[in-house]
Amino acid sequence: MMMELEADEVFAEDEDEVENQGEKQEASKEEVVYLVDASPKMFNTTTCQGESHFHVALTCIAHSLRTQIINTSYDQLAICFFNTREMKNIQQLNGVYVFNVADRDYLDRPTARLIKEFDSVQESFNKQIGSQYGILSGSRNNSLYNALWVAQALLRKGSAKTADKRILLFTNEDDPFGSINGITKKDMMRTTLQRAKDAQELGISIELLPLSRPNEEFNASHFYAELLGLEDDDLNQFMPSAVTRFDDLKNQLRKRIFKKRKVRRITFTIANALSIELNTYALIRPTVPGQITWLDSVTNLPIKTERSFVCTDTGTLLQEPPKRSQSYKNEEIKFSPYELSEIKRVSTGHLRLLGFKPLSCLKDHHNLRPSTFLFPSDEEMAGSTCVFVALHKSMLKLKRYAVAFYGSSTHPQLVALIAQDEILNAGGQVEPPGMHMIYLPYSDDIRQTDEIHTYTSSTAPRATDDHVKRATALMRRVDLKEFSVCQFSNPALQRHYAMVQAMALDEDEVPEIADETVPDVEGMARPGVVKALEEFKLSIYGENYEEESDLGVGGKGNTLAKKRKSEDAIKESTNYDWSDLADNGKLKDLTVVELKLYLVAHGLPVAGKKELLINRILTHLGK
Repeated sequence: MMMELEADEVFAEDEDEVENQGEKQEASKEEVVYLVDASPKMFNTTTCQGESHFHVALTCIAHSLRTQIINTSYDQLAICFFNTREMKNIQQLNGVYVFNVADRDYLDRPTARLIKEFDSVQESFNKQIGSQYGILSGSRNNSLYNALWVAQALLRKGSAKTADKRILLFTNEDDPFGSINGITKKDMMRTTLQRAKDAQELGISIELLPLSRPNEEFNASHFYAELLGLEDDDLNQFMPSAVTRFDDLKNQLRKRIFKKRKVRRITFTIANALSIELNTYALIRPTVPGQITWLDSVTNLPIKTERSFVCTDTGTLLQEPPKRSQSYKNEEIKFSPYELSEIKRVSTGHLRLLGFKPLSCLKDHHNLRPSTFLFPSDEEMAGSTCVFVALHKSMLKLKRYAVAFYGSSTHPQLVALIAQDEILNAGGQVEPPGMHMIYLPYSDDIRQTDEIHTYTSSTAPRATDDHVKRATALMRRVDLKEFSVCQFSNPALQRHYAMVQAMALDEDEVPEIADETVPDVEGMARPGVVKALEEFKLSIYGENYEEESDLGVGGKGNTLAKKRKSEDAIKESTNYDWSDLADNGKLKDLTVVELKLYLVAHGLPVAGKKELLINRILTHLGK
């Protein structure tokens, strides 16, 4: 079967085309095991809010499950308690209990039933699971060793290249072998460290979320520094002040759960014979509701859509993909889908360096959309990091940015690569070293806006130095310190997911959502802000500004404002010869603002489009 190819369709976007050839999509799936210490110390130690450390850990995990099932629903997880009385694991090891629900594997995607039953696990924990010390003097039981073994076995499913595998460990015991002495302690520490090393060699990372006991910091150097591989500077930077508040631990867990994942891998061609490999990261992107998944009405399973072509003449199902044709000199030229894809291809999807320019040439309005962060990778091309570092240092030193060609076959464009230096503070790394890829606009994307005033140059009001001074003082008072778009949540999106959560968990009430975008009434009522606002209003309106503050319908201030606006319009409209403009058909050359001067001056309605305003003026002039 052939389908006639229109000339305009040659460069139309092809739905079946594989975008960005040469780019490799990285695995974005993660497998996580929450490893929670259930020893009596986790129940006996309380925080400043009167909550036990065990309760804090469970609350953090429950919060992360709710977030994870929405943002990364394809990730798999398992919840494992150690130092328990009861035993439940595949290896039948003492002191380890893997929490799970029916119709779900130990390591699987989070479900509504898992979240609902996990919320009530603390109430029935002592009765069904129980707590006890798993490492005691005179006993060879090593619950921490068993827990790492169970977690490693849970994460053994699948290849390390297809998923990131991690163990998140919650505990408030910085020396799990403190009650044991002599050769027994050394032997148990050695075997536990070897078990952790074996897991790390299999591509499993172990991360510690410590909880500090009252008036006592968590000292990682007792045991966990060696287990995590922390030395010198890394040890000093690891939790310099250990977690004491629930919010701190929740924020830490969120950072550990949502790691920056590679969007794709691209090739950066610097010269004809020199190319390096880069990983791209999306640092900030707007969050949108999840895609709709169509389900079968009988089985409730996701429906897979397929597209088939049927011959219009015979009605038979076509097995081969259709070909398109173009008439040329009375001959039908056939094109296969692959050939059309190659015709459309303007870019290979690679990043190609074109040159360098001073940073001063890059303006704020050149940034069309959120940038992409670039970082080198030696996985496929050895030496990429070395070349990238040399280029990165030179760009920082010379204050230059690189101009490069990048894009898909349907949307090629120029980009700017801006080097970013590493930023550190006492708590560790704030900003990583790398490059930001800024998507530059086409010339048509930049439009020059005309400033339109209702005043002529001779009568237009100008701000005095005092006006500017008062306005600056007011802006400084209401300025948000260290503002970030990540500080505020989308209230509509939060409300949407709150409804979904209430339906999935059979909750009677929808969780209350705090709208963080509403004005800060208490903050605006601070004495400093009120004083700056009053001084600004006094400098602009004078001492009678209170008479103009009531702008309600029918109010005195509203009447004064209308009267002043009408007087200004009458004065401005005298600068135009309206009769001559109407006779010569030049009213259409005026702007809407200028047309409204006549209407306001003569008390006529100002609503409507430009053509309606012109007709209204002509009718009033009797033309």
